Amino acid sequence: MAKYHVYGVGNALVDKEFEVKDEFFIENDIEKGIMTLVEHDQQDLLLRDLTDKYGVKKQAGGGSAGNTLYALSQFGGEAFFACKVANDETGDYYLEQLGHHNIDTNVSRRVEGTSGRCLVMISPDADRTMFTYLGVSADISLQEMDFDAAKNSEYIYIEGYLVTSPSARKAITELRDLAKENNVKVALTFSDPAMVEYFKDEVNEAIGEGVDLLFCNEKEAMLWAGTDTLEAACEVMKTKAKQFVITRGPDGALAYDGKDFITIAGHKVKAINTNGAGDLFAGAFLYAITAGHDFALAGKLASRASAQVVTQYGPRLDGPDHEKILGEILAEG
Repeated sequence: MAKYHVYGVGNALVDKEFEVKDEFFIENDIEKGIMTLVEHDQQDLLLRDLTDKYGVKKQAGGGSAGNTLYALSQFGGEAFFACKVANDETGDYYLEQLGHHNIDTNVSRRVEGTSGRCLVMISPDADRTMFTYLGVSADISLQEMDFDAAKNSEYIYIEGYLVTSPSARKAITELRDLAKENNVKVALTFSDPAMVEYFKDEVNEAIGEGVDLLFCNEKEAMLWAGTDTLEAACEVMKTKAKQFVITRGPDGALAYDGKDFITIAGHKVKAINTNGAGDLFAGAFLYAITAGHDFALAGKLASRASAQVVTQYGPRLDGPDHEKILGEILAEG
């Protein structure tokens, strides 16, 4: 039996969330709804502007894979997180927010420099737009990988944002090969429309000959597949993923378990912030399938959890919320 349900690799980032008006994006020439990588000085300028105009709504630990593994651990799964954190105040805060609930990490080897930070701008339609300075995460590499932990995992989970870094792509390739040699499944998330729109070749390099499980949203699926319908995108996706899950916002999700498509119902809620919704969906889904549940129940759990997180600020639920949601889903069957 594997020690870890999921070994994840991703950027360690602290999120600062702001509620902004739509005109803010026009005034600052920011493309709405995607993640943009920026330099430290550029991010600092925007941070000062955002703080002056709107004030910080919420600060929290973030990062796509970090959020996913946090959710998995809170539901009861065992996880290992490979990341890069600097020996600074931001890094201290990040590790405190990550928690120690069933999550092992490699961060005893912290480095000098600046930890990553993400400015999350939440528009009136609850969409999230991100300005990200990766800091030391930009150089995540083989040095941060724990291959013994990876070999002792049921899944390796790869964050799509990593494809922007040559050293991270090399680490991903090594992990993918290691997984194949040791019968470990590989899961990958596209993470953001910008990854498949501007880094499609790099995304395909990360996918290689194919993955066992792929997570994405509807827009990402069609951008990656080069299609204008979800149905056509699913057929393309079958050629590179044995199983996949496509989230559809309030309309729920569509999952493919390798044989059948499963329609996952959405939940009507008043969404105020979609930051972290896809990450939580993946974490809940991975927890359920590694706990022995089928795609239908995994989808119910993931849909319910992600519907709750969009009703609040911050990309993660409070610890007790996970137990409550899981209990309700298991009771429903």
